[in-house]
Amino acid sequence: MMNRKEERRRPIILILWLKVHSTCACRKMAAERQKEVKISPMEENKENKIDGSLGLEILQIIKDSQQQHGLRHGDYQRYRGYCSRRLRRLRKTLGFKMGNRHKFTGKKVTVEMLSDNRHLLLVLMEAERAWSYAMQLKQEANTEPRKRFHLLARLRKAAKHGEKLEKLCESPRVDAKTKLEAQAYTAYLIGMVQFELQEWKSAMEAFNKCKTIYEKLASAFTEEQAVLFYQRVEEISPNIRYCAYNIGDQNAINDLMQMRLSAGGGGGMMAEKLETLITQTRAKQAAVMSEVEWRGRTVPVKIDKARIFLLGLADNEAAITQADNEETKEHLYESLLSECRDTIQAVKEEIRTDVKQRERATEGAESGKVSNLQYLHSYLTYIKLWTLVKRNESMAHALQAKLKEPQTDENKRGPRPQDLIRLYDIILQSLAELSSLQGLEEDHTFQKEVALKTLVYKAYRCFYIAQSYVLVKKWSEALVLYERVLKYTREVQSKAKSLNNSLKNLPDVQELIAEVNAEKYSLQAAAILDTEDVAELPPPQQIKDSMPLSDRLDHFRLDPTLLSKQPNLVQFPPDFQPIPCKPLFFDLALNHVALPPLDDKVEQKGKGGITGYFKGFFGFGS
Repeated sequence: MMNRKEERRRPIILILWLKVHSTCACRKMAAERQKEVKISPMEENKENKIDGSLGLEILQIIKDSQQQHGLRHGDYQRYRGYCSRRLRRLRKTLGFKMGNRHKFTGKKVTVEMLSDNRHLLLVLMEAERAWSYAMQLKQEANTEPRKRFHLLARLRKAAKHGEKLEKLCESPRVDAKTKLEAQAYTAYLIGMVQFELQEWKSAMEAFNKCKTIYEKLASAFTEEQAVLFYQRVEEISPNIRYCAYNIGDQNAINDLMQMRLSAGGGGGMMAEKLETLITQTRAKQAAVMSEVEWRGRTVPVKIDKARIFLLGLADNEAAITQADNEETKEHLYESLLSECRDTIQAVKEEIRTDVKQRERATEGAESGKVSNLQYLHSYLTYIKLWTLVKRNESMAHALQAKLKEPQTDENKRGPRPQDLIRLYDIILQSLAELSSLQGLEEDHTFQKEVALKTLVYKAYRCFYIAQSYVLVKKWSEALVLYERVLKYTREVQSKAKSLNNSLKNLPDVQELIAEVNAEKYSLQAAAILDTEDVAELPPPQQIKDSMPLSDRLDHFRLDPTLLSKQPNLVQFPPDFQPIPCKPLFFDLALNHVALPPLDDKVEQKGKGGITGYFKGFFGFGS
């Protein structure tokens, strides 16, 4: 009986335990979500009433929320989840329930309900949730094109919520600033919808309206408050120029290319649009381009990717030259190198897949002339390697300027000559690859130019090796290296006479010679006046030496180890010493002695026949 009762109680106990556990889990999740996002006191002040009217700093709120909840890393799904949770909290706080657990009842915020600015925040969060979902679908649409339809639906939903917010802000209870921000926010969302639908004229009008409002707001407030509005204007500007180009303004392409190259253009959707636009523009120009000339040889260019890259090469180099700071220049170099690597890969695949090309390459190798496709590959490789040289040289110039500046923070590690040595090692490695390019082995002028450039960069590398020796006070090694630098520079000057304009794009050798001469004099003076090593020596009683007492009897030194249990008196076991070896005697006279004949002493055997055989067998004849 007891066993049956226990069996009946077990399901009841299990159900009770599951209910308690689920309740605790729900409470724990709710507590974590409340801790996850709390409205800061500053944000509460932003949402409070101002002078009896309702006010909401729309742009400030959405920017802070986006930065704190995923958009700093482009995580739109996380931001969308945050918007949903905040909507739930706002509805619960305001008592704005959408039905009950059994039935959904739609409920809209009306003008009559505007007793608290959190009603405006409720509509704003609905628009942000729809917008973040659209941006998430935009990322996923790259691999799943069908999601583009859902993307457009969510963008329209966000614009609808924006229009609803703008209508609510028309109430006399809302202050003027909030009304203007609501209009700008709605215009931005409408512009995004039209932009995605490729309705360029409508999108441009919406973006211009948004830009005008934010510029007026920025001019009406202090500089600190206007920073956020100006940032929004900078985000919208590439969209406006893109729309202008698609409408027919051909001058807008130059502004867009500059925005893209200077890394100041829009991110996300706009960045992809800019890349597509520039690629399409170059593709149109590439249809006209059919060949390229390099080092006296004209090569047909049939690969579209190579055409597009070669057309944009001059623009990229011009943008690098016009770059304002080193960070922008580094970004442009990386962008150019990335495009160059992709183009080289496309040419390699073309060479690999073309069977006839391989046969021609074999015949060309026998005749000593490479094919057109292989020569194009060598040209693109030359561009890549020379761009690497220029990039590392630019980085070296920046480090040289920092090296000459006085270091203020001793705890912070500053630039050292070893960093420059590494850069020049990479430059020399690139130059070595240049000299071995296929198709240029017989081009003696090219080989001489590469050899001259190698000498220049060797001189600079040798100079900074000498600088590193100066830092550790190795004066003689540094002096020898300075002489080596002067030797390299003399070779450069002698070889440059035969090559015209060969030193045009190279560092100044005369400046290096003047710097080396100055460093030599400074080094000689420092070597003569260097007394710091003597002053820093420890006193005699603190010098530790492993030499035993028997080897330093002529020098007095306080050695506390002599009074210890293991004094260092003699070296044991002693070292091996050379000793004279035992002499060896060789009898050389025996080779010249004539020995007498011994034939008469040798017993002669007679001929016994068969009788002698039997005697010997039975032992009778012995």
